[in-house]
Amino acid sequence: MSFSIEVPGEANPLSVQTLYHTLTAASSTDPQQIKSATLQLQNWEKQPGYYSSLQTIFLDTSLPVEVRYLCIIQLKNGIDRYWRKTAPNAIKKDEKNQIRGRCIESGTKEPDARLASQNALMVAKIIRHEYPIDWPEAISAIVSNLRLASQSIHNSMELARALTILLEAIKELSTARIQRTRASLQAAAVEVLQVLGKIYFDKVQTWTSFFRHGGDDEGGAIDSIEQSLVALRVLRRLLIAGWDFPNRSPEVQYVWVLLINHFHDMLSLTADGSSSLHKSVQLLVEKHLRQIAKLHLNLAKNHPAGFVLLPGSTQLISAYWSLIARLGETFGSHALAGFGGQNGKDKDADDSDVLIMEYLSLKGLLLLRECVKMVFNPAQTFKYQQAQDKDEKARSRELIKGDLLTEDFAQATMQTLMTQFFVLRPQDLREWEEQPEEWERREEGEGDVWEFSIRSCAEKLFLELMLNYKVQLVPKLLSVFGNVAYKATQNTNIFLKDSVYGAIGLGAAVLEDEIDFNSFLNETLAHEVQANQPGYNILRRRIAIVLGKWLPVKDGLDRPLVYQIFQHLLDKQVPLNDMVVRITAGRQLKNIISPFEFTIEGFRPYCATVLGHLMALIEEVELGETKLALLSTLSTLVQSVEDGIVPFADHIIALLPPLWEQAGTEFLMKQSILGILSSLMSSMKGNSRKYHSLIIPLIDSSVDINSATRIYLLDDAMDLWATVLQQTPAAGIADVVPLVPHLFPMLEVGSETLRRALEMTETYVYLAPSQMLASFSFFLPSFVGLLEHGKREATGLVLAIVDRAIQSALKLGGKDALTTLASQLLQFNLLQTIVAGLRGAHEAHESSGPNRSKTWLDVLVETDYLSILSRLTLASPHLFLDALQAAVPNEEFNVTIKWLLSEWFGHLDNVSHPEKKKLNCLALTALLQTGQSWIILHLQELMAVWTETALDLYDEPDSTEADCLVYKDARSLEGEDETAEKEGERKV
Repeated sequence: MSFSIEVPGEANPLSVQTLYHTLTAASSTDPQQIKSATLQLQNWEKQPGYYSSLQTIFLDTSLPVEVRYLCIIQLKNGIDRYWRKTAPNAIKKDEKNQIRGRCIESGTKEPDARLASQNALMVAKIIRHEYPIDWPEAISAIVSNLRLASQSIHNSMELARALTILLEAIKELSTARIQRTRASLQAAAVEVLQVLGKIYFDKVQTWTSFFRHGGDDEGGAIDSIEQSLVALRVLRRLLIAGWDFPNRSPEVQYVWVLLINHFHDMLSLTADGSSSLHKSVQLLVEKHLRQIAKLHLNLAKNHPAGFVLLPGSTQLISAYWSLIARLGETFGSHALAGFGGQNGKDKDADDSDVLIMEYLSLKGLLLLRECVKMVFNPAQTFKYQQAQDKDEKARSRELIKGDLLTEDFAQATMQTLMTQFFVLRPQDLREWEEQPEEWERREEGEGDVWEFSIRSCAEKLFLELMLNYKVQLVPKLLSVFGNVAYKATQNTNIFLKDSVYGAIGLGAAVLEDEIDFNSFLNETLAHEVQANQPGYNILRRRIAIVLGKWLPVKDGLDRPLVYQIFQHLLDKQVPLNDMVVRITAGRQLKNIISPFEFTIEGFRPYCATVLGHLMALIEEVELGETKLALLSTLSTLVQSVEDGIVPFADHIIALLPPLWEQAGTEFLMKQSILGILSSLMSSMKGNSRKYHSLIIPLIDSSVDINSATRIYLLDDAMDLWATVLQQTPAAGIADVVPLVPHLFPMLEVGSETLRRALEMTETYVYLAPSQMLASFSFFLPSFVGLLEHGKREATGLVLAIVDRAIQSALKLGGKDALTTLASQLLQFNLLQTIVAGLRGAHEAHESSGPNRSKTWLDVLVETDYLSILSRLTLASPHLFLDALQAAVPNEEFNVTIKWLLSEWFGHLDNVSHPEKKKLNCLALTALLQTGQSWIILHLQELMAVWTETALDLYDEPDSTEADCLVYKDARSLEGEDETAEKEGERKV
């Protein structure tokens, strides 16, 4: 029977029966029923009793699994949204108690594993909210259920379910930031460890005994190994989060020693090539090893001193190093068979244990790196440390340094890493040929990807050792390097050269004063990069990387030779320059041309060829990340070459539109393209106008308020817009005027682009005054809002724009244009805002005592306000007086002008900028033209202002001839044409 909902959701009362029918409809395949049921559930989720009813239906194991699964998902999501007391429509306390009371016990009896997992997640979410304040017995209840389940031989399912609940609960609590929650978890940790540890060790003993000695209960052994794995996952998190000082806990020490023993025992089960375990069982044992290895590494990261002081830790690290050395024997390639068209095939080691060995060796390398950091670069903390804490840290460092990180160990480690783990593997060689872009991207990966790659992690550890054992390791490295580098004709081992050169590149910062790299460059690298023997593409890639590492740190290198090498490596027509070689060279070229010492003169002979090869490579590659990296190199090249890029601009511009279309939703690539265009426009200066037809639409679509791409591209598009505006000649300014409306939304208070928008608005007023004055009324509402908001930086920019607009209006249209502008300033209350601010400042300055008036106007803002009034006054005193009277219509003019002049003269001593002080002086002097008594009364003050201003404007203390604000070589603007004038303004 089908069920559908015909009435609005609020018309259906909530009950268990109607809820069940609605859930049945929601889990059906009929789209109409699903839609109606979903709306009904959304209406019910805010009603009391909804979530407890969901749990009631979930607990009925006789109902369909699909309905129960939907119940638990709805309940779990509802806890996220409505469990907090402060949430809208929060779940009531009685309903919470009902849900809490049934969730743990019912979860341990749930027969379906998927539903039990979801119930465990729900319990964990509740514990995250409630423990320890509202549900202090939560952990104890879980442990009690766990203890009961473990005591019965026939409760295998209940034990697995209880372990799952505990796992999710510890996961949630271990990530809590609130100290109270962490302290409560640590208080319960010992009880949990006692019960959990016994379960884990009993289960491990059961299945190890079965698989070593045999038995009849194979099913029980499989259940035991699965349960011990879950218990181990809980233990791993508990030991990290349950103690601040795990080395001080006897319980932790006991568990730690047993886990180390289990680690060795399980390793012998799986790493032995003659292991008779079934593949599925071996996989489970390997998962145990992975969990224990994670515990070792996490403990070293989170509790470094505690890790070292736990019993057997240094021996454990030595055991890891034995694993690493064993893996190193078969890690790298030893022949070129199968690479570059060679006959034969050199496969990876095909042992069944290779994956787990690699995983454990990787964790061992990471563990060694943590030990090096612990000794030479310990983590700093603001947390108060007791004397015992400091003593333990010191003892742990001495223990690691004395028992593990000895000079002999550091030398052996460096030798092993360089000769075994830096070597490319057969798998690398195959991927080099089959998936060159993907392999190159993975090898050049940034961020934390090195934590998942043995070679990358080995390189990090090698560099740490070189930095901290420079005196001991450098001579050894130089000895190996000398045998390989300066006997190139005698040593034809490509893989050894690649690894040694890689070590030299990594240690560039350490070795810069130890190696005559210029001789090495001229005598060895320049010859090897031209060799055409099989396998030398491996060296070509490495040479590009080494040069990219050394050029930024080493002065005096033969840069023209380096440019020739990269020109050679980027050439597709040269044999052995395969995709990997050229992409690597393209990436490293960025490091070659970006150092401060780079000059265009030395690079100019190679610029055309290198740029052509680079752009051809960008078109050839397909992987988005690779294109992005090469575009970054191209952007750096455009910036470094500056105006030398002009001959190649057409080619670059032709390359970018197809890339923009191919990028689609890859906004990082589009950002890179906008950055290249910005650099290109800056280099081309006035010649950039011919590309406006391409660039202006890109800016328009990227900054449009209704564009979906605006959130991703706005900053880069604004940079490009500003560059285009700066470089556009006066004759082409009309091309960028259509973009002005996009500035309006950016002028809102709180806009992230407010400062940039104001600066660009001011630039527009400079370069296109007539167009901007025609639309100035559209800016004024935003300007008034910014003034009222009172933010200093925005206020200064707004008033600078208004100042420039007044000057432009007077210059272009005389008094008529200025009158129109003044009426707009009055119409949108900008002048009223300025006068009101000055009135508030005056009242604050005139009052005193506890009831003194306060003003938000600081000294700098008041100076900007008076500068606007000065600009109007200087242009037309009578227009200013009319505007002032209109701005304060409810006050007699004589009263207004009296307090304004008092504040104006009183503030002049605070005006430090010579230009603004001169402007105010001229404006007050211009008021004498009115002949009114209110200005004549201030004549004595005015004369003092004249004297002070004149003295401030002298070029030299003893000079009386020149005003420092008048340029001696300034041309008279009377005979200049408009273009020259605009170019002068652009330079300003």
